[in-house]
Amino acid sequence: MSTSTRPAPSKRLATFGETVFAKYTRLARKHGAVNLGQGFPDFEPPEFVIEALREAVDGYQQYAPLPGLPAFLEVAAAAKGAALGVELDPVLNVQTTVGATEALFAALQALVNPGDEVILLEPFYDAYPADVLMAGGVPVYVPLHPDAAGNWTLDLDELRAAFTSKTKAILINTPHNPTGKVFTAKELDAVIKLAEEFGAIIVSDEVYEHIAFTKHVSPAARPGGFERTLSISSIGKTFSVTGWKLGFVAGPEDLIQHLRMAHQWVSFVVATPIQNAAATALKAASSPKHSYFAELKTDFRRKHDLLIDGLKNTPFVPTQAQGGYFVVADASALHYKDDVALCDDLPKRCGVGAIPPSAFYSAAHKHLAKNLVRFAFCKTDEAILEAVQRLGELE
Repeated sequence: MSTSTRPAPSKRLATFGETVFAKYTRLARKHGAVNLGQGFPDFEPPEFVIEALREAVDGYQQYAPLPGLPAFLEVAAAAKGAALGVELDPVLNVQTTVGATEALFAALQALVNPGDEVILLEPFYDAYPADVLMAGGVPVYVPLHPDAAGNWTLDLDELRAAFTSKTKAILINTPHNPTGKVFTAKELDAVIKLAEEFGAIIVSDEVYEHIAFTKHVSPAARPGGFERTLSISSIGKTFSVTGWKLGFVAGPEDLIQHLRMAHQWVSFVVATPIQNAAATALKAASSPKHSYFAELKTDFRRKHDLLIDGLKNTPFVPTQAQGGYFVVADASALHYKDDVALCDDLPKRCGVGAIPPSAFYSAAHKHLAKNLVRFAFCKTDEAILEAVQRLGELE
């Protein structure tokens, strides 16, 4: 078949390009740059996590049940239930997924009909609008705004104006990528109230829940929240094993059942040894005698501060993150045309990879990111120090 007679891609894919993470990781590799772009740790996970995987290699290797392996579901239900203040049934209230990525996709496939509106807060993780569009939905964007102190705020009047009779869901990410914002109880209560008023579902992306430097609150833990919230967690982010691609979703029985029906036609099940290893690791880390979660938070806070302090000697002016992997900084002093031109140039100009935040905005709001850049601090101390030294040589 000649290229002239090959079919065009489906209309649902026509507006999608290469993900920003693939592009800028490739540029970083091409120029031998320190990669502060894509959010994956460049250090080894804890030994007890690796040991759990070694043990799982010798265990059962066949298909897991559709909801997930009982051993993993029980531990996940106990851990998430304790965080939310509710008792979760391991099968009825929890579903395993191939990372949070599939959880998001399956949730929207399960809930959104063509023409339904889904509210997304900007900047957003770049998969969100793609997931909405592939479900036939219509993204409705509400931008966050940085205040004079560099804190990102949600205008509740703007949020209310975004809700309509067509609103099917709102997607919340806390701690937030890329700003590092942790949404307050007041903000989440406002979201829940609007969701109740308009009959909408809340999809809560909580992959950085254990890397919050201030108190993390899930919408599902607030009054009236659990009944209409799907809470998404990530084993990859929790244990610095992003290559495991294991996530899970907690929520009320009816919403989990809907998501499960979509999940069975996407991936059907999640890798058995990975679930077994995650069950062992999560059970150990959740023990009151284990210090893993406290150490995780402390270590990432230290890395955050290391990056923030280092950027003081560069042209970049960072905002403080309240959690997650990332810091957003203002690069106005470098006088680039926009954030894309800056991030295209940084790997070859000074050997540092970064991400342009305009990739996380709708076309109407990309101008809000014109002078911004996103740096990841989920890296070794050596990588962070080397990167800020190189950035400090920019004029």
